[in-house]
Amino acid sequence: MARVSRRQALKLLGTGLALSTASCLPGGQQTQAPPTPATPSPSPTATQQYTSVAPPGERRVLSANPPNYESPLHLVKGFLTPIPLHFVRTHDPVPRIRLEEWRLRVEGNAVERPVELTFGDLLKLPSRSVICFIECAGNGRSFFADLLGRPAEGGQWRLGAISVSEYTGVPLAAVLELAGLRPDARDVLIEGLDQLKINRPIPIEKALDPNTILAYAMNGADIPPDHGYPVRAVVPGWIGINSIKWVGRIEVSNQPIKVATNTTSYILDGPDYPDKPPVTTQNVKSAVALPWDATLPAGRHLIRGFAWSGQGRVIKVEYSLDEGKTWTQATIREPVLPLTWVRWEFVWDARPGKYTIRVRATDERGNTQPDTVPWNRLGYLFNAVVPHPVTVT
Repeated sequence: MARVSRRQALKLLGTGLALSTASCLPGGQQTQAPPTPATPSPSPTATQQYTSVAPPGERRVLSANPPNYESPLHLVKGFLTPIPLHFVRTHDPVPRIRLEEWRLRVEGNAVERPVELTFGDLLKLPSRSVICFIECAGNGRSFFADLLGRPAEGGQWRLGAISVSEYTGVPLAAVLELAGLRPDARDVLIEGLDQLKINRPIPIEKALDPNTILAYAMNGADIPPDHGYPVRAVVPGWIGINSIKWVGRIEVSNQPIKVATNTTSYILDGPDYPDKPPVTTQNVKSAVALPWDATLPAGRHLIRGFAWSGQGRVIKVEYSLDEGKTWTQATIREPVLPLTWVRWEFVWDARPGKYTIRVRATDERGNTQPDTVPWNRLGYLFNAVVPHPVTVT
């Protein structure tokens, strides 16, 4: 694996250390970003704290304690997911963190010196905003049982374990540079302050991507407690577990870092995966923005939905109303950005009867949703075409 020197790190930071707003881009490449949503900047104070978790509201509850809520995609009317509709994935109770007591420690054998930052220290660094999706690795897990007839372990998500938000914070690279990144830096472990101290490493190249940030704001407001208050990692395109919440410690190592979340969980474990590789980037998926097993009156309807990929822009979305015999291209609405989702739609003159709406997406690298996928024990990365049931009366 290529090593990254201090000089290369500074070069990669480049304009990323200037105040900027960008969409989440692969490999740190820059492109024209959409205008930043007109939302106020967060204004945390030294005494601010959160001690409760927002109720699920209209989200589907997989578990209440710890909170795991599925986003109702049919209620998401725009490009960004409103915070009350954002999916929530937690492994343990949401910690109560007082802002004035919060500290971030950066350490390890691949930095020149350990550093400890307060929240005020973080706010003094140049900020960056990214718009991207965060998605649970188990999104779609229930369909291993429903469509393949072989259940997988874990929470039985449909397709609502994904949301798109604008995150504002500090590039992770800027924080690492404060500790003096050594030339042999290889892996960066980000760890939370929750009871289990959930952590997972990323390679140094991903850590230095200008769009990998430590976020303190979400859709223009302070990050809520169940989304990682006061600071969470945002690692665009990678599975949600890498976007660690309640960040409190970062370790930089000159060796590969092995922890539970990349050796025993968040791995592909099944007959087709003898080496049990860790799950990293998300694959291409799509979803219909209707309630599951929806009922519609006969007549003309505008059917909408979302499609996304962790590997690039979605460039095509197709739908089928005849069990996959024929496919028609749906209309994709702007903006079309990498590592977010696109909104798609088509007009349907629906007649009474029972139907399934099938949708498949293709990204700019040619990845298309398959008709089926190999089973894996932990139910990760399900991205086969899903027949969404609809009854027309």
